[in-house]
Amino acid sequence: MSTTKINIDLKQIKIELDKQFNALIQTKNEPQEGIGNGIYTRYKNPVLTAAHTPLEWRFDFNPNTNPLLLERIAINATFNAGAIKWNDKYILVARVEGADRKSFFAVAESPNGIDNFKFWDKPCVIPQTEEPDTNVYDMRLIAHEDGWVYGIFCTERKDPSSPKGDTSTAIANAGIVRTKDLINWERLPDLISNTGQQRNVVLHPEFVNGKYAMYTRPQDGFIDVGNGGGIGLGFVEDMTNPIVQEEKIIYGKQYHTVYELKNGLGPAPIKTEKGWLHLAHGVRNTAAGLRYTLYMFMTDLNDIAKVTHAPAGHFMAPEGIERIGDVSNVLFSNGWIEDKDGTVYIYYASSDTRMHVAVSSVDKLVDYVVNSPEDTFTSAGSVNTIIKQVNKNKEIS
Repeated sequence: MSTTKINIDLKQIKIELDKQFNALIQTKNEPQEGIGNGIYTRYKNPVLTAAHTPLEWRFDFNPNTNPLLLERIAINATFNAGAIKWNDKYILVARVEGADRKSFFAVAESPNGIDNFKFWDKPCVIPQTEEPDTNVYDMRLIAHEDGWVYGIFCTERKDPSSPKGDTSTAIANAGIVRTKDLINWERLPDLISNTGQQRNVVLHPEFVNGKYAMYTRPQDGFIDVGNGGGIGLGFVEDMTNPIVQEEKIIYGKQYHTVYELKNGLGPAPIKTEKGWLHLAHGVRNTAAGLRYTLYMFMTDLNDIAKVTHAPAGHFMAPEGIERIGDVSNVLFSNGWIEDKDGTVYIYYASSDTRMHVAVSSVDKLVDYVVNSPEDTFTSAGSVNTIIKQVNKNKEIS
């Protein structure tokens, strides 16, 4: 085959790749059919997949170094994205995982929040500390009242105390960056806590008595929470010296619930007239493995450590294709956006593989959290709750 023939073929292949990519990016997303539960509307298509990552990340288009036009860098998944409204665009900072199992952060933007998400040209460059990150993931984006946008993420490193030959043990902690433009990220020291390893750490968007409030998830080990677990709350004086003080659990684990094994906060809470709306994930064990679902609760406006409302059970759980992926039967969210008109875009990942969106409103979410029955923690109690509702409906029939 001549060089000229190869170049002609490469051009045609490149044209086809661009055509397929643009068709994917520009696909209109539609609401799922049916009335649903009235609380939120799921959308048919994922908003981000591995195929949404730019072709230039995956292919070397130089015919001299890639004459057969093979994919050089494979992307495995795009998931667990932080979210923020920025310059009238809906921004996701996604966890992108390569085939090498290393995760990194990349910004994707959409004009409407439900489709046409397009990644920026290059992934985020996160400065390193003196102890480099082995892996980073699950960034929460918080526009804090101090004027900075903070990114709180999980940093993972090999456990230095692990036995020789053990390549599976790790230490997790909260890494911290801040930015004014979502391009240049200033690395701050990792969180300092006395309650074990930390994952799913979230910064409260407002000062509390002049301090930074941090929602934590202490655990004894990298995977197992041990005696730890639950959503904690602590305070930091200075984000450039982030030492957590006065940490306590405000929402703990509970036997035979969707959060019986472990739980952690998702995105930063949304402020409403009736309280702070929280979206969290809960984990329970099953014969098929761990099951991750999302649940909601509300805390007091003046005392963010006080849980005022907590509907029973999950708010969202994996459905259909969402159940299938790298880590099946998982829903996880660390990003949502509240628009000025009260619309709420809930961005969630399914099975550590892809990103989705569900659309609700502040009014609907507040109604759901405040007026839905709470968990009685027994089967008999659940039956009584249903009977009360049946009798209430009979009164109007």
